[in-house]
Amino acid sequence: MIDLHCHSTVSDGALSPAEVVRLAHANGSTVLALTDHDHTGGLAQARAEAAQCGIRLINGVEISVTWRGRSVHIVGLDFDEDNPALQTLLAQVRKGRLERLAAIAAKLEKKGIGGAYEGALALAANPEMVSRTHLAEFLIQNGHVRNKQQAFTKYLGEGKPASVVHEWAALSDAVAAIRGAGGLAVIAHPMRYGFSATAKRNLFEEFKELGGQGMEVHSGNCDKNDRLNYALLAERYGLLASAGSDFHRPNDYSGSILGACPQLPANCRPVWDYFKETKAAAGKTV
Repeated sequence: MIDLHCHSTVSDGALSPAEVVRLAHANGSTVLALTDHDHTGGLAQARAEAAQCGIRLINGVEISVTWRGRSVHIVGLDFDEDNPALQTLLAQVRKGRLERLAAIAAKLEKKGIGGAYEGALALAANPEMVSRTHLAEFLIQNGHVRNKQQAFTKYLGEGKPASVVHEWAALSDAVAAIRGAGGLAVIAHPMRYGFSATAKRNLFEEFKELGGQGMEVHSGNCDKNDRLNYALLAERYGLLASAGSDFHRPNDYSGSILGACPQLPANCRPVWDYFKETKAAAGKTV
């Protein structure tokens, strides 16, 4: 019962870090990584609650990356959260969110929709982590669109009137920051990017060359075929296998259960076998 990808109110989740840990414990989890987007601010609270529940908490973060013009997410696991270089990179990425928000709000202003910057910030539990989802909620609440899908198809999606091209962290910088903090770098939910076979090969090869160590073989509610296919890819590219629910809120879109990821295929080398405590006990290196 291991879950190495979930979110709290520190980023875009609905539950506090402590509530996330309690729900994972109630679902039978024994090892949990809190991986909020571009932020480690929930780890201390989660760690304290995990100690009370008897869960092993792994430090985690999900870093927003731009790779060849496409958005990719890299999960960092089992790192030193106080590492200055890592925290500097995360702060830069969070600052970029606010800059993107201001640019989108300015475009909406030109379309006669005012107040988007302040409105979106007011809807974000953590203003540093404001996203296009909060802008969509603002548009819905103010009667400009009927639902989230229409917000993106009419205003916020790629090529739409309020679309803003944004550069997140470079893949090399994200991997280097995680590795420099003593952690393991993992490609998050690779099955969701819609990449061609060539693009996936290029991503996995470049990631490995940069020092990346793992990929999520299971994410959210992906099925058995997905797990088998990505287990083979992990084996082919020499990457460790990870698993995460990508939980954001109860009964969310993914249908995943926090803390209850299915067993990985037998050909996988699980990433958790290489966490520091586990490595030290087994004498392993990665």
